[in-house]
Amino acid sequence: MDLGLKGSAAVVTGGSKGMGRAIAETFADDGARVAILARGSAAIEDTVHELRRRGCPDAVGLSVDLTDPAAIDEAFATLAERWGAVNSLINTLGPGDGTFEDLDDEGWDATMQLGLMAAVRCTRAALPLLRAAEWARIVNFAAHSIQRQNPRLVAYTASKAAVASLSKNLAKSLAPDGILVNTISPGTIVTASFTEVLDPFLRAEGLDSSDPVDVMTWIANTFHQPADLGRAGVPEEIASITVYLASRRNGYVTGANVNVDGGSDFV
Repeated sequence: MDLGLKGSAAVVTGGSKGMGRAIAETFADDGARVAILARGSAAIEDTVHELRRRGCPDAVGLSVDLTDPAAIDEAFATLAERWGAVNSLINTLGPGDGTFEDLDDEGWDATMQLGLMAAVRCTRAALPLLRAAEWARIVNFAAHSIQRQNPRLVAYTASKAAVASLSKNLAKSLAPDGILVNTISPGTIVTASFTEVLDPFLRAEGLDSSDPVDVMTWIANTFHQPADLGRAGVPEEIASITVYLASRRNGYVTGANVNVDGGSDFV
């Protein structure tokens, strides 16, 4: 399917690792120019090299503290000078862990700054570039935990519920401009960082933290939240639906929250 991305411009926050990197690579595979905004220089350099190898010679990697409003404005000013317009903005960021009693105000604020306000600030900075494009799309990342609560993810989930609400509101307010805005809510996705963090816990039960079936077995046993497909997802499965929603081919889906979770919200 031709997504109409050839020659378009896409910006992916958190695009140097995990789901963000898979999204950036999928844009590159479909002929888009891609900019990634992230913090770690080594990961950015490696990702940009891969994007260029995939046929994206104008790949851009900007090291940006996405909790810093001035740094965000500077990054989009750089892209405005380079491209003049942006067609697709993907906001993927959102860390956070801890129970309600574990988290102090500083912990809540840190999660909200990266999980919610980074999307707010990047969208605000990108709007002139999105409005300058022939067509434009925004995809923000929430999480399936906004529907299936986990006590260890209280601040993260609150930030992602706010992102879903933000996206719905933006879909309405930007519809007159022809800018489509949607939300992706990933379920359990096996990324390198996910594997690294959970490896000791799964290994203790004789499970492989890089195996999607073993990961979902552990999730089901530990949190009682299995997926209907019997396995966790992989980043490429998030990337495919994200890039479709962020493409010219998507002409009528806006204001949606799309669960990509193996059916786990149907349990």
